[in-house]
Amino acid sequence: MSDRPFSVLGVQQIAVGSRDKQALRRLWVETLGLEVIGDFRSESENVDEDIAVAGQGPLRVEVDLMQPVDPEKRPKVHDPALNHVGLWIDDLPAAVEWLEGRGVRFTPGGIRKGAAGFDVCFIHPKGNEQSPIGGEGVLIELVQAPTEVIEAFRRAASG
Repeated sequence: MSDRPFSVLGVQQIAVGSRDKQALRRLWVETLGLEVIGDFRSESENVDEDIAVAGQGPLRVEVDLMQPVDPEKRPKVHDPALNHVGLWIDDLPAAVEWLEGRGVRFTPGGIRKGAAGFDVCFIHPKGNEQSPIGGEGVLIELVQAPTEVIEAFRRAASG
C-alpha cells in the first residue's frame, strides 16, 4: 500500500501547438469532429487557444489548440507541438506537497486557476539539482478534478 495521499484519475487534456491554430482546427475540429467549447488568451503565458473536447460528460478529454500570441516570445507554446499532457488529480494540494517532498520540480506559479477554470500546476519538463525529478522532457499539468469527475472515474474503476 502506498502512502500517496492522492490519485491520478485519468487524462484531463492534451495541448497541441502550432504557429497557426487554424491549421489545428482544420484537423481536430473540421476533420476529426471535436467540438470547440471555449477559448483562452493570455499575454503573460503567450497563448491564444481554442478548447475542444472529445467525448461527453465528466470523462471527456480536452484538446487545447494553441498558438503563440508572439512566436518570438516564451513560452513557445508551439514548440514542441505536443505542448503538455494534463492529468486529473483527486487532491491537488496533497499531491503537490507529497511530490515536492519527493524531489519533483514544479514550474513557477504554484497552484492557480487554469484556462478551463480548474486549479492547476505544472511539473517542469526537467529536474534540477534541488528537485531532480522532472517530466523527462514533457510538461505535465496536474488538474484538480471536480467532484463529478472524481465520482465518474471511481464508478468506472469499480464497474
